[in-house]
Amino acid sequence: MARSSTTYTSKWKSGETKVLRVPKALADKVLAYAQELDQKLVNSEVREDQPLYLIGTKKKLDPSRPVNVASVPLRSPFRYPGGKTWLVPYVRSWLMSKTEKPFLFLEPFAGGGICSLTVAFERLAGHVIMGEMDEYVSSVWKTILDGQAEWLALRILAFELTLGNVKRALSEDMNCDLILREQAFLTILRNRVQRGGIMAPGAGLVKSGEDNRGISSRWYAKTLARRIREIAANRHMLTFVQGDGMALIREHRNDPQAVFFADPPYTKAARRLYRHWEFDHQQLFVDLSMCKGDFLVSYDDTNEIRTLTEKFELQWRAVSMKSTHHATKRELLIGRDFSWLDAAVSSYEAWHAVPLRNLPS
Repeated sequence: MARSSTTYTSKWKSGETKVLRVPKALADKVLAYAQELDQKLVNSEVREDQPLYLIGTKKKLDPSRPVNVASVPLRSPFRYPGGKTWLVPYVRSWLMSKTEKPFLFLEPFAGGGICSLTVAFERLAGHVIMGEMDEYVSSVWKTILDGQAEWLALRILAFELTLGNVKRALSEDMNCDLILREQAFLTILRNRVQRGGIMAPGAGLVKSGEDNRGISSRWYAKTLARRIREIAANRHMLTFVQGDGMALIREHRNDPQAVFFADPPYTKAARRLYRHWEFDHQQLFVDLSMCKGDFLVSYDDTNEIRTLTEKFELQWRAVSMKSTHHATKRELLIGRDFSWLDAAVSSYEAWHAVPLRNLPS
């Protein structure tokens, strides 16, 4: 029997096939669309009640317009204050512009780790090293990457999110005798139920939240469990180091095959957002300028940072982004060379979220 493009399984990447009857006039279009999905499909979801297909298309980077973060695959279990989901297309474009894939990608101030996770999942470098000083954030990455990811996923799925349960759980959060994996669970819980994901002392619980769902507005247990399991499945690509990010830079600065993405505590908001907010910004410029490999730095747009950029003879570009309050603002990207961004052909793979129920019939 002849094998058609519908029944010939090896032509499809998404598994077994099924025969469907469609009007003859639509057959070619339906098949073309199915093949596009098969090539571009990435399983992801933003909310449990919205399963998504993500369809890839080429788009030009435009620093004057904020990136739509809904177009970026979400991979981190954190809702991190100052997170860099919006910067992912720039990091992707920067790395893909290189003639050779970097042997090592280092993110010394990883926080929620979205850039590191993207590089690891998409194999944009040979290996990824994440660094973070905060002991609570570190407990999450250690737990996931050291073989306890399934325990953490099940713990999240089993937790009944009520105000009483949250308050009781978070009252234990500062107990120094907690085992690492329990601290990891409490850290994710705190991150998800406090305003803006802020875990610094003094941050309060979400009040009205998304759709007036209060503390549950950012608690998507199935999504969090899935992300944790997916990170664990890629842990061979990831190494986590708890400690001083500057020391991590110095350790690898003589390696020409290592590239660095630095997102340090910003000069204005760091005290309000993070436990470890004090930072020597000039020393970061000193250390990065001594690196043999390439680097990209994100910063708030201040006179202090622009002055340091000029002092160390680096380049900068202003990039638009949207804050957590949906206000458009500018941040700085700093590096040695921005030909990859300035080139007219600079483009990135934008993953557009399409709810399954909205796919064309």
